[in-house]
Amino acid sequence: MSVTLGTGRQEEALQSKRKDQHGFDGKDGLKIHIEGAAGEIAFAKAFGLYPGFTINTFKAADIGSNIQVRTRSERRYGLIVRPDDDDDAVFVHVIGSRPNYTIMGWLLGKDAKRAGYSETHGDRPPAFFVPSEDLRDLSELQIPPVRLPQRVAEPVTEHLF
Repeated sequence: MSVTLGTGRQEEALQSKRKDQHGFDGKDGLKIHIEGAAGEIAFAKAFGLYPGFTINTFKAADIGSNIQVRTRSERRYGLIVRPDDDDDAVFVHVIGSRPNYTIMGWLLGKDAKRAGYSETHGDRPPAFFVPSEDLRDLSELQIPPVRLPQRVAEPVTEHLF
């Protein structure tokens, strides 16, 4: 599923001739999209939620109404939150690569945006990189129940022949 979703995200970006953001050079874009999708799916599975499976939604929540999943490949890389990210969103730090992921913890956007976390890497614009040991424990994460649409009518069977 993550390969399908990540590939869809990459194809849409290429077809739309969308420019890479935040100083990203485009190298390994497909792999990054696939790993990001896999991190979202891993988090959703761990919490019994449905991932959004969205393409071209950018700042919208990955899961539920306010959860942003940020997947990084290595434990030494902190949770990344950008200056224009939503202060009230929950940012979850997932590390690993398919098929193994670890959910490290979470923070609200406003709590990640502290001067001590601001860093610049290479020619890329500054962002906030929160070390795993500064994240909140997953047991503190309260996820509101998701309301599923109610069925309003009985299903209709169509006969093609």
